[in-house]
Amino acid sequence: MLPARVMAYFAVGMALNSDGSYEDVLAQLTDGLAWSSRWHQEFVMPSKSAIFQARARLGAEPVRALFERVAAPLGGPDTPGVWLAGRRMVAIDGTCLDVPDMAVNDEFFGRPGTGKGERSAFPQARIVAVAECGTHALLAARVGPYRDSEPVLTEELLPAMEPGMLVLADRGFFSYALWRMAIATGADLAWRVRTDEFGPKPHHVRDLPDGSWLAHLQPAKDKTYEPMLARVVDYTIDDGRDNPEVYRLITTILDPGEASAEELALAYGERWEIESTFDELKTHQRGPRMVLRSKSPDLVLQEIWGHLCCHYAIRSLRADTAAGAARDPDRVSFVAALRISRRSIAQGAFSPS
Repeated sequence: MLPARVMAYFAVGMALNSDGSYEDVLAQLTDGLAWSSRWHQEFVMPSKSAIFQARARLGAEPVRALFERVAAPLGGPDTPGVWLAGRRMVAIDGTCLDVPDMAVNDEFFGRPGTGKGERSAFPQARIVAVAECGTHALLAARVGPYRDSEPVLTEELLPAMEPGMLVLADRGFFSYALWRMAIATGADLAWRVRTDEFGPKPHHVRDLPDGSWLAHLQPAKDKTYEPMLARVVDYTIDDGRDNPEVYRLITTILDPGEASAEELALAYGERWEIESTFDELKTHQRGPRMVLRSKSPDLVLQEIWGHLCCHYAIRSLRADTAAGAARDPDRVSFVAALRISRRSIAQGAFSPS
């Protein structure tokens, strides 16, 4: 009654209806199956215990594999906000999700401290993902315990970076080692870096006509590797403050003729699109202030991968709608697409792929 394929759909259905019971979610799925068979088949509802056991049999890996199989760029050659200098703009960032306060989850995922020796109310899972800026589609992700830092999980995401991409990242990601590994993928990079004593110290090579400058990147205490040539863009944002914050980008796009300093500064603003993506997933799809429902690490991971599959499916529908109407995907409401998807699941019209 509950083969693996049905339970893979169930994992996505749980994400689509995160406040529904097991029975509610499966009822919607089976109603859709009955409808699609023109009511020639009748489905008997399994018990909650049977559904739980089927989830446990499936585990997390098939749902992760489903996401990795279907997740691909959605932006076309003319999609607004997708391209800079012929490169597909993607952003990398991380977020955390609260998981149930169970001893096994606490041991597996860990939880952040809150100061004065105290810890947060719930263990947390950490997600680091790569998103296409123009469409908000998550192209790759890694899920791990809270104790794994964002740069550590980013190393596992390097295979998702490839030539033809421009990868944007904030100042929490840079290290000389990670930068060297990232440029080895063939993707171009534009990362914000710190300008205080803890930030990298680029060694000036020469100034460029657009106000940026070329520099060598090499840790002061390690001369083992050849210095890495990069371009540095320093800029401020005119927001009316007397002492505006100074931003520093380092990029592998060395020629100002391909992308000027101003274009790169504006492009870095697109990095915030992945913040909007996480908000869509956490606030609207999962629901505000909600803890994931699964009480064991493997099922927590299954639930998270189900959420990622669900988000990608909705984003895919939204991108198709925008392309058909010749509109910017940002102008198509995620919340409206989510509501439509929830209504359509009972008609067998919603698919994670």
